[in-house]
Amino acid sequence: MPSGVVDQTQQQKSHLNLPRIYNLQTMSDPQSSPTEDQQKEALAAFTATLHSVGTNLEAPLRDRAANIQSNAAALERQEADLAENTARLARQNQQWVGLADETREGLKEIGDVQNWAEMIERDLLALEDMMDDVEKKKDGDDDEIEANGNEVGNQNGHDDVDHGKKVETRGWFRWW
Repeated sequence: MPSGVVDQTQQQKSHLNLPRIYNLQTMSDPQSSPTEDQQKEALAAFTATLHSVGTNLEAPLRDRAANIQSNAAALERQEADLAENTARLARQNQQWVGLADETREGLKEIGDVQNWAEMIERDLLALEDMMDDVEKKKDGDDDEIEANGNEVGNQNGHDDVDHGKKVETRGWFRWW
């Protein structure tokens, strides 16, 4: 083989930055060949290095896995707490809805009572006016009979005050 060809392959290998691989059994120099003890020692060192690299790469991964597991447990606890709090809030919300409904119904009843009271008051006022008219007619007939011609009673038919003294009232308010 020409020497130029070997140089070319060596240049190609060095150009590609490929490491040279030596076969320990085919080395031509017997003094440079390693002994069996050296081979075992080299193999043990290589194995220890691989183990060390594996351990160095594995330790952070184990730490991260443990962290993920502890976080998962914490998240599960938080999820359970959140579900419990949500259920409690839903129950309280239902209670508030019930209270609001009761209050609304109570206000409706108060409004109904108020409307009822206003209607009764209007009816009573109408009755009072009617009674005033009846009493005026009755008093009017009595007034015509009096000799002095002075009218008895006031305009609404009530003799509430007679010179600062309380006297008998007429109409539906007399029982008050």
